[in-house]
Amino acid sequence: MSRRVLITAGANGIGLTMARVFAAAGDRVWVTDVDAAAVAAAPDGLQATLCDAAREDQMAALFAAISAQWGGLDVLCANAGTKGPTAAIEDVVLSDWHACLSVSLDGAMLGAKYAARLMKPAGSGCMIFTSSTSGLYGTPFRAPYVAAKWGMIGLMKTVAMELGPYGIRANAICPGSVSGPRIDRVIEAEAAAKGMTPEAVRHGYAAGTALKRLSEPEDVADMALFLASPAARMVTGQTMAVDGMTYNVDP
Repeated sequence: MSRRVLITAGANGIGLTMARVFAAAGDRVWVTDVDAAAVAAAPDGLQATLCDAAREDQMAALFAAISAQWGGLDVLCANAGTKGPTAAIEDVVLSDWHACLSVSLDGAMLGAKYAARLMKPAGSGCMIFTSSTSGLYGTPFRAPYVAAKWGMIGLMKTVAMELGPYGIRANAICPGSVSGPRIDRVIEAEAAAKGMTPEAVRHGYAAGTALKRLSEPEDVADMALFLASPAARMVTGQTMAVDGMTYNVDP
């Protein structure tokens, strides 16, 4: 039986790869994004909606549509996030801090809030939060991003405890550095902040892992597919690092 899967920020990057992997498994997939062009260009077979995960009015409308069209939801992938500013703590602008936490943390909470309303009556469901290995330890010059990702893990663990009695599982995936345009932007900003070349920063990211390479979006998507599967029926409240075992967080 195909699952009904919602992926926020699912028209780009890791979210789009997740969408393709779930669709290939035979699931019905609904993606949202704030990128109108990406939503319009969503692959055939995916339902796509323009939606800001940090806006409660838009999320409420989205879940109302899901309820009307699908009658419920089996899997939530709370994937929306932003890299936030790259700055020394003394230079962080409060509005940038708020913007970063709003997308990642408010968006995850709203997704969980409205997904719970559909999953609890069904007595089953799975929530997967895209955190980061930055949510497992600090990362220099990334205070807003790190705070948001730590917060997502706390949210996930609370949701797992609250909703476990209703048959609903919740877990977080913690990607490390994942190849793609987003990490390219992070590396460029970090190189500028540290007075290094982007090539040196990129080498440091890879060298700081046991496997000596960056992850691929498919690595994260495959973990999401596993967590949503019956094979993970006793896995809840966990943080799953998909990072090649990062052990040096300051390249």
